[in-house]
Amino acid sequence: MSEALVAVDAPGAVSAAPGASGARRFRRRLRTQRAALVAAGAVALLILVALAAPLLTALEGQDPTTYHPALVDSARGGVPIGSFGGVSGEHWLGVEPQTGRDLFARLVYGARVSLGVALAATVVQMLIGVSMGLGAALGGQWVDQLLSRCTDIIIAMPLMIMALALLAIVPSSFPRPVLVALVIGLIGWGNIAKIVRARTLTLKELDYVAAARLSGWGTLRIARRELLPGVAAPVITYAALLVPSNISVEAALSFLGVGVKPPTPSWGQMLTSADVWYQAAPQYLLLPAGALFVTVLALTVLGDGVRTALDPRAASRLRVGTGLKRESGA
Repeated sequence: MSEALVAVDAPGAVSAAPGASGARRFRRRLRTQRAALVAAGAVALLILVALAAPLLTALEGQDPTTYHPALVDSARGGVPIGSFGGVSGEHWLGVEPQTGRDLFARLVYGARVSLGVALAATVVQMLIGVSMGLGAALGGQWVDQLLSRCTDIIIAMPLMIMALALLAIVPSSFPRPVLVALVIGLIGWGNIAKIVRARTLTLKELDYVAAARLSGWGTLRIARRELLPGVAAPVITYAALLVPSNISVEAALSFLGVGVKPPTPSWGQMLTSADVWYQAAPQYLLLPAGALFVTVLALTVLGDGVRTALDPRAASRLRVGTGLKRESGA
């Protein structure tokens, strides 16, 4: 139905999801943002490192769990032997204080956990948020009130406190990375639901949705064929900004001792014990903190670039701003 109906762009109008030409415009706008392209390259490299962690550690000849007590000085409290925290041909970034575990192996395997938990939590948030938002917008008045109040409760809940409480009562036998992803996802979907509800309430008043309704389409078919493409842009934009936030939450939970448990490596977990070694072995603190900072920064910049590229008014704003600058300069 929407394929046969072409809406004319007007100020304040809401357009449907872009097709092939819209995808080309998105790529063209994104290519004009150098910061977003650099961030995308950094994110791609981090994902590649995370996926290739077994291969990289095999090339080094180490793994993230094997202890090397001979590489730490027990007389000094477990400080790594050698310069720069025990950096050598066998241990590219040195070893962990007290345990002697390879730091490079734990760093790259920690990337798998941190990125995997954040992405999985984002998927859960998107699934629940989109479902709740569509249900509230397309349901009757009582359904809208019920789902909206549930969404308000979720948004009002302090994420860290609720996550701490839930993670503390779940048995330790449950896989911790899966549990952390589920907890973050089940608590953090409220804003997506709000965005989807507001967008859907606007879209369902447009002509092509009314035409689909008059042609006899059911609510589920209208939602799948007409409304979901229309809410894709804001959902993707918000999801791109959720990933770095979820990485920070996972790191904070692991730092507090209720997230990913040893021996599974995680950047937040590495920071838990690194705060007491920043003088004797500063790389043990700087490496996971630096990796966390670069990942969050790159994902945030990329998310902002995606938001700008998906905004159909961004190009016109840029053209108007450039024109004003040229006129003022003249």
